[in-house]
Amino acid sequence: MPITSRDVIHIAHLARIELTPEEEKKFTDDLSAILGFVEELNQVDTEHIEPMTGGTALENIMRKDQEREEDTNGKPQKLLEEAPETERGYVKVKAVFEYT
Repeated sequence: MPITSRDVIHIAHLARIELTPEEEKKFTDDLSAILGFVEELNQVDTEHIEPMTGGTALENIMRKDQEREEDTNGKPQKLLEEAPETERGYVKVKAVFEYT
């Protein structure tokens, strides 16, 4: 199924992208080529091929989530002393999100 110029204009509109006529033609050709390649892949016989779920046989190695005894030796206090601004025993940082 070839991509039409109308399809590219619709996709660009959904993505809020403005395209020049040259870009419109280029993307029409490029997307048609991509879909053509995918159609070729659909012709490959995969009946006896086991599906993959990530391309690797590696597994996650997890450790138990447990408290550890560590000698902090005044490190938190030193951090608070070095911080430009603190509040109630915490390092105060600029807001990441704006509230409206």
